[in-house]
Amino acid sequence: MYFLTDKIEFPHVSEASADGLLAIGGDLSSKRLLHAYKNGIFPWFEIDEPVLWWSPDPRFVIYPSELKVSKSMKQLFKKRQFKVTMNQAFEDVISNCAAKVREGQDGTWITNTMIEAYTKLHKLGYATSVEVWQGKDLVGGLYGVDIGNKVFCGESMFAKKSNASKYGFIHFIQSSEYNIVDCQLHTKHLESLGGKHISRQEFLKFL
Repeated sequence: MYFLTDKIEFPHVSEASADGLLAIGGDLSSKRLLHAYKNGIFPWFEIDEPVLWWSPDPRFVIYPSELKVSKSMKQLFKKRQFKVTMNQAFEDVISNCAAKVREGQDGTWITNTMIEAYTKLHKLGYATSVEVWQGKDLVGGLYGVDIGNKVFCGESMFAKKSNASKYGFIHFIQSSEYNIVDCQLHTKHLESLGGKHISRQEFLKFL
């Protein structure tokens, strides 16, 4: 296993383990995070663990041109069920994502250190939030990283109202010009929206 030093570098992603773990350690500085995302690497670890860096093969992605919108979701858009904004409440969105209870997890992987790191990325213009409102209430949202190459690296989403995060995600993708959305790992929720596996090599071509 590769242990990172203060130097901003990673081993080639081909050296990742079978489950995608590439390296351990380092920090979540903006410079290191941006270097990681530009090379198909992302951090994912729990509160009592060191920083773990991943580059899974295959990679789970969504092509915007293949986005699936169900009939029930189309009805919600016709009714204008929610209002969607961008970059209006980044810290509220990431804090709500951190507080979300997830099946099979005792705690959150979005630690205070992660919140601080991605908030810095947001202030630098590299992290994006999508907010979903019902009246004046924030009822859903998502955030991710955009390094300026028409690839959106989704990180997490939350919903306090049924379909709120899905509504925001669909609106965001349909109104943007991304070539691909990196979902990192498979979930049934993202599969229902058109997510599928591609090889890591294929994903790297987009970067």
